[in-house]
Amino acid sequence: MVLEHLDVSILSLTVAILVAVPLGIACSRSPLLEKISVGVSGILRIIPSLAVLVVCVPILGTGVLPAVVALTVLAIPPILINTALGFRSVPDDVLEAARGMGMDERLVFFKIKVPLAFPVSFAGVRTAASEVVASATLAAYIGAGGLGQIIFTGLGLMRTDLLVIGGASVAALSLLVGMLLSAIDRRMRPYEFAKQ
Repeated sequence: MVLEHLDVSILSLTVAILVAVPLGIACSRSPLLEKISVGVSGILRIIPSLAVLVVCVPILGTGVLPAVVALTVLAIPPILINTALGFRSVPDDVLEAARGMGMDERLVFFKIKVPLAFPVSFAGVRTAASEVVASATLAAYIGAGGLGQIIFTGLGLMRTDLLVIGGASVAALSLLVGMLLSAIDRRMRPYEFAKQ
């Protein structure tokens, strides 16, 4: 069950990153695209995952696919918004200095923009990961498995012990994923954490 839960969560988060990061980078370069994307993301954030599942099931059926779609929709907004914010907040004088040193645009992007935007962008990934792991319990509702099976079984049988076990398992997994991503963040930016 834990592996099923992680599989659905990781797949959803990966798809969300592949969609949201390039779109966030594009948004940082185009105010109009950013306004549209952030507006759509804001709307997506207020739609509950269960509502997205209800819409997806008649079209995609039951199982993993509608669960991944619903969780991806949930994960895209924080990653998109943070990526756009991270790349837009790179100081212009730093970019000018890099270009003045002879860096071409490709080097400026990979050597300056990506490292400086990473902390804010990765914070969006961490937020999305926590939300996805917690919301993946709904995947069991449509036959995609995961820790939600324990919770829904507990609800069906009116067994508090199963509800506690299921809820505690999801909470522990969510905390574990958060700690793992924090460790990755520290590993990627040792120079910042060394000062603290």
